[in-house]
Amino acid sequence: MSLRTDLVTALLGLWFGVGLMIDAWAHSNLAELETFFTPWHAVFYSGFAAVSGWILWQVWRNVRTGRQGLAAVPMGYLAGLVAVPAFAAFGFADMMWHTFLGIETTIDILFSPSHLGLIVTMLLIITTPLRSAWSAPDVGARPRLGRLLPALIGFAFATTLVSLFLSYGDALQWSPDGIVRALSDTEDARADRLATAMVITNVVSLAPVLLLIRRWELPFGAMTVMYAVGALMPGAQTSFENLPVLVTFVAAGLAGDLLIRWLRPSSRRRAAYWAFAGLSAFVTWSLYVGVAAVTGGGLPTVPELWTGAPVVAGLIGLALGALFLPNATPATAPDTVPDTVPDTVPDTVDAERA
Repeated sequence: MSLRTDLVTALLGLWFGVGLMIDAWAHSNLAELETFFTPWHAVFYSGFAAVSGWILWQVWRNVRTGRQGLAAVPMGYLAGLVAVPAFAAFGFADMMWHTFLGIETTIDILFSPSHLGLIVTMLLIITTPLRSAWSAPDVGARPRLGRLLPALIGFAFATTLVSLFLSYGDALQWSPDGIVRALSDTEDARADRLATAMVITNVVSLAPVLLLIRRWELPFGAMTVMYAVGALMPGAQTSFENLPVLVTFVAAGLAGDLLIRWLRPSSRRRAAYWAFAGLSAFVTWSLYVGVAAVTGGGLPTVPELWTGAPVVAGLIGLALGALFLPNATPATAPDTVPDTVPDTVPDTVDAERA
């Protein structure tokens, strides 16, 4: 698909994702939700209708040109196409669930079977631009930021969906003073909860970036875009009251872009890839603790916690790097001769191959 088509898919997916953010805000901040038919559900499901209609239209355009069956489905769009009716079915199931069993307002919202079905199918729909770009011949190994932007938007929103359903372990929902208090008391369970949340958020935010670096040499700004979009969902859930923490996360994305520019990590440069994975995690959570200390009342009083937490994050990042890239990927030889070709090849065959 063309860049324009993928960009429209990503922007309609943005509408879809923003609708979910509004709905997440409502469930987190409004105590009494008594009906399925709400303004935020209207934004959410209208976004679904818009992006689904656009995907179906791309298939129909190909059908009109004479393509049939799977040949009519644009490359990268098949999973999203299959997810459209599945999402609609889970949406109907969600309406029935709310009608007969009530509206969830606490952690139970994250475990509702109908909600889990909606989130999985939504992931498939909004990551359509990523799958399209993954095999697009015009993207290349070193894409420009503008060419990769639809894929980045879709993948970043997918990351926010995962963070939404792991909200009980989302470190970006903590306020600066809450972070300082948690890292100042080893007797309180808050330190345990924050440490767990930092590990979960570290993995959820860094893993998508490492996957992209395995595929492409990311342009400057790509990680900033990923982290900026990733900060929106926890911001919506907290009504953006913890703005210093959210801005810090965006700054960490910028720091990651600088590390990418410096280290040039790729699937062929394993050492640089591992170094980026560890250093970017360490820098992200050092900024997290540092900004919390500046805006939340001073340094935490337990030095082992506030100095060791970024180190643990860096070690987890390094482990992720080793898992994602255990062995460097060699450059593919452009003219590899298959093993079935005999050692002696007639001159005419050589000429044709040339």
